[in-house]
Amino acid sequence: MSQSTAWDIHPEPLPVDSAPVPEYGTGSLADLLPTLAAGMAVPGTTATIGELAPADRNCVFLIDGLGWEQLRAHPEYAPFLTSLLGSSRGGTGRPVTAGFPATTATSLASVGTGLPPGAHGLPGYTVRDPATGELMNQLRWQPWTDPQVWQPRPTVFQLAHAAGVHAVQVSAPAFQHTPLTKIALSGGTFLGRESGEDRMDLAAEQLAAADRALVYTYYSEVDGAGHRFGVDSDTWRGRLSHVDRLVQRLAEQLPPRTALYVTADHGMVDVPFDEEHRVDFDADWELRAGVALLGGEGRARHVYAVPGAHDDVLACWREVLGEQFWVASRDEAIEAGWFGPHIEDRVYDRIGDVIAAARDDVLLIASDREPKESAMVGNHGSMTPAEQFVPLLEVRS
Repeated sequence: MSQSTAWDIHPEPLPVDSAPVPEYGTGSLADLLPTLAAGMAVPGTTATIGELAPADRNCVFLIDGLGWEQLRAHPEYAPFLTSLLGSSRGGTGRPVTAGFPATTATSLASVGTGLPPGAHGLPGYTVRDPATGELMNQLRWQPWTDPQVWQPRPTVFQLAHAAGVHAVQVSAPAFQHTPLTKIALSGGTFLGRESGEDRMDLAAEQLAAADRALVYTYYSEVDGAGHRFGVDSDTWRGRLSHVDRLVQRLAEQLPPRTALYVTADHGMVDVPFDEEHRVDFDADWELRAGVALLGGEGRARHVYAVPGAHDDVLACWREVLGEQFWVASRDEAIEAGWFGPHIEDRVYDRIGDVIAAARDDVLLIASDREPKESAMVGNHGSMTPAEQFVPLLEVRS
């Protein structure tokens, strides 16, 4: 027998079942609000994060883009948050998972509805609308579609409000009337405040306003700094330091019988600007062949094939990207549980014919059709620990 030479070796693509699936049903963002609401005896909710003890008043502070690994890597910039690491997930010192894809629209819908992506129906940054055949941006809600048709399930805030719980969102005024807020976070009262300090003070006031309260507040600037400058930048560290002070400000004002949970919608990965780490779909004829629409984002792509080209597209993407991306057909990804244990019929065709989720520090950009996204330093979306693991820090009064 002749010895194998280097060019005879063809590495196998990453097995679909080797992707680390989020902890749906036991420790994902979708499990947080149902667990808190169940502790306040809200009908229709179930406690599924077993480590969390009930409280009469609950506050969720979601810091956009603050992953577990990024927080742990910067203790000097976040001393208060770092002091709480051992409290995460009910004192186990463990993170929870965001859900796939690890992106803001999907994660906020998971938080607010208490459902995984396959049930709430926002399975990516951009996905195909089966009714029109167009890509739908689920963060910016473009092109317009009826929010209640797109996501008809009730939010946990609505269930809590109906059960007599004082349900409140305290966020930036600009978010009050957005479609994403309506389908993911509506229910009870929305109170808008521009500054982070005002939001913390008002959240504390609202927690004290009733015997049973569910208050949600939000800070977006950590994510914005990460996208523009990277999580290894002074700007990002400055935003982290600021939000660290905000969390401490809120924690010091908690009324009695309150549990404060500090979490995030995803982590982030800095991707170098070179051809090795950034594959350009718009410049690669092999990847474009047979593709009608490219959805998702650089680390979590939904690929929609022209009729009859599904198998060829899947084979090509596996051959070209399969050593660095988990590449799956729609049915393979669903069977593996990437989007949760159950996919509702209205959601099935929103998911790509092919899904590509990055394992390595790589990005599938589209420089012509997505110039802004393709220029971002920090990125997220996939199932790696840096993107999936988010804190669930706890302060009790």
